Amino acid sequence: MATPLDLAIVNATLVDGTGAPSRPADVGVADGRVVVVAGAGTLDTSGLPADAVVDATGQVLTPGFVDPHTHYDAQLMWDPSGSPSNLHGFTTIVAGNCGFTLAPFIPGDQDYVARMMAKVEGMPLVALLDGVPWDWESFGEYLDRLDGNVGVNVGFLVGHCALRRKVMGADAVGHEATPEQVEAMRALLAESIEAGGLGFSTTLARTHSDGDGQKVASRWATKDELLALASVVSEHEGTTLEFASDGCLDGFPDEEVDFMIEFSRAGNRPLNWNVLTVDSHAPERYRNQLAAMDRCAAEGAKVVALTMPVIVGMNMSFLNYCALNMLPGWGEVLGLPVPERVERLKDPQVRAALKAGAASPEAGVFARLTGWDIYVVGDTFSAANEGLSGRRIGELAAERGDADPFDTLLDVVVADDLRTVLWPGATDNDDESWRLRREAWDHPSVMLGGSDAGAHLDRMQGANYSTRFIADCLRGRQLTSLEHAVQLLTSVPAALFGLRDRGVVREGAHADLVLFDPATVDSERLTLVDDLPGGTPRLYAGSVGVTGVWVAGTKVVADGVSTGARPGQVLRSGRDTDTVTAG
Repeated sequence: MATPLDLAIVNATLVDGTGAPSRPADVGVADGRVVVVAGAGTLDTSGLPADAVVDATGQVLTPGFVDPHTHYDAQLMWDPSGSPSNLHGFTTIVAGNCGFTLAPFIPGDQDYVARMMAKVEGMPLVALLDGVPWDWESFGEYLDRLDGNVGVNVGFLVGHCALRRKVMGADAVGHEATPEQVEAMRALLAESIEAGGLGFSTTLARTHSDGDGQKVASRWATKDELLALASVVSEHEGTTLEFASDGCLDGFPDEEVDFMIEFSRAGNRPLNWNVLTVDSHAPERYRNQLAAMDRCAAEGAKVVALTMPVIVGMNMSFLNYCALNMLPGWGEVLGLPVPERVERLKDPQVRAALKAGAASPEAGVFARLTGWDIYVVGDTFSAANEGLSGRRIGELAAERGDADPFDTLLDVVVADDLRTVLWPGATDNDDESWRLRREAWDHPSVMLGGSDAGAHLDRMQGANYSTRFIADCLRGRQLTSLEHAVQLLTSVPAALFGLRDRGVVREGAHADLVLFDPATVDSERLTLVDDLPGGTPRLYAGSVGVTGVWVAGTKVVADGVSTGARPGQVLRSGRDTDTVTAG
């Protein structure tokens, strides 16, 4: 006897996530699973109510998208829908990346943890303190807090900084762990994974400092500590590894490649890192990073670089901490009190030193911020800058007769007492950079991802990369086929994490689905909205042309608007994931 259906999507163009050619199809769903995939117009829907039958004529049906690198750990507490990722078709997200998680947790430690997350991941401090209940201690208690209360499927890695803080307290910063403390961390990591953690994440990156300006806890760990923790992951099914490092920013020296190989082997699991940036003006970094991945594979490790298929803009400010602080010599100036900072930025010698530092080889990946002439002025705050919003610095420099656009930029900033919002122009938007990106998508150790969704909320918004990428494939550069694009967004990341029965549309798979109009699918333009706890702002973009998103067969997005439904699952290692080994 045929299974009674809860939902039927008929007359769709099915792109099933495997890379196979699209085909006309009907899809039937029951009890949260796909139970039938049939030819278009062949599914019997006579027993279903009208609202359970979706006529998808002219539309594309795909598996729900999988985002492998988010920081929704805090936001899901006040926004169970996971917006705006849900609006752009993401039905499964992985959080707890870069070693930063909200559990395990020491009761009363929210001031330190919140200030750290505000610094390293750009989450407004007031939103963290007002919007997060901080009412758990163990990793399992944190997961339980979200169980049954999320609109998307979400899995969490166990963060190294939280493990260290829980075991070592304030000594987690500034000290190596004793052998006894390493064993305690191993036990705590095992407990956290047994509760459902998807694996282990850490950071060694110089950009990651806590709210006190000190290196975050994981950056004080020895190599032996890191390998000891990775070995715990090898003892549990359905787990994985993730890390950030300076090599992710600048390219990997031989010793770091050695470490990645040992790390992946110690855990016998894939290790992914964020993010491979592709810029034809710095091809040596791109080639170095791909060569590092090739060497890891040749030596029996599985190390995967995440890369974005779109350019994600990030605004900058000379007032608040941002990526500009990472340019050589800039941190010392931008860390000064504002009145002194303004005076220094007026000084021609200081300006020359800053420009030279930004152009030096030590700038690494941050050199992409130095296209001063193509910076666009955002919000302004002084009469002197009235009417400049939306103007390019290069155009202003020409009008003012300035020889150097960098001087024009600093003049604008100084006139606003440093409050000016700036949008750096993309230096990596040329044809050769896009050719290299397309090359990277076919590399066996490269995967799409790196949105950082849930982080850097008032500076960037990468959660819309799925709709932007698909729109580009259909109506823009058309660098790859729709079928391949969908495969890169679905089954490829699902396979890396061993997500069971996700990332494809087939009988027996979870009914996580996206339906969109290929003629219009896209992202809205970014806007700043004040919808975080405490009235704090974030950059936000809704979707265009996304007719519906279903999680476990329940519609969570209808015509680009969240329904408020919460059918998502907290994914737990071993139960919801299969083991993917390093070999």
